Amino acid sequence: MAQTQALRIRDAVDSDREAIQAVVLGAYEQYAEILPKERWEAYREAIRTSVYGDGPVARIVAEWDQEIVGSVLLFITSEKAYDRPELEIKGPIIRLLSVSPYARGKGIATALIKECVRRAQKMRAEFLHLHTSDMMAAAVRLYEHLGFERAEDKDMMNGHTLVKSFRINLHSTSLLESANEPYFEPKNKNASDLHNRFTL
Repeated sequence: MAQTQALRIRDAVDSDREAIQAVVLGAYEQYAEILPKERWEAYREAIRTSVYGDGPVARIVAEWDQEIVGSVLLFITSEKAYDRPELEIKGPIIRLLSVSPYARGKGIATALIKECVRRAQKMRAEFLHLHTSDMMAAAVRLYEHLGFERAEDKDMMNGHTLVKSFRINLHSTSLLESANEPYFEPKNKNASDLHNRFTL
């Protein structure tokens, strides 16, 4: 119960961007040893561009004991997310789901994904997409556990790396039906319909 009380999910504000970048880079730093140096440097720059750019429709952060320890970006098309209109994804896409290494194991990634599912459902979208690769095996296991399925027709190549697409059916998922959901505080506190709760 203490963990539930310590977690808060909210919309990011402009002053959070430096903290978000630190969380994302800290979460993905483990791949610096796997990727060639030039690929990692390009990846770092892509992360910075996504964090500071105007592409996402939402930047969502997770606070644990009032410290930002997780974040996720939500885009509305593949063109906005990747500058790849040819993928023809005209619906919400999760990007750069990140949790600080020392804050893992508390259900924070799941909470962020569920908030994205909630928002995607409010958009009346049919699917919520994301992309990942085999080197992120732990993330893939989490996505599959939560009900995401492969969408091979939306795969793409990044150099020689196959970037796999996954999606969850927003009409049939039961992901949000659990109890004991922590509080989500929206940016607009007057929007009482957004005072939702979601499950870890």
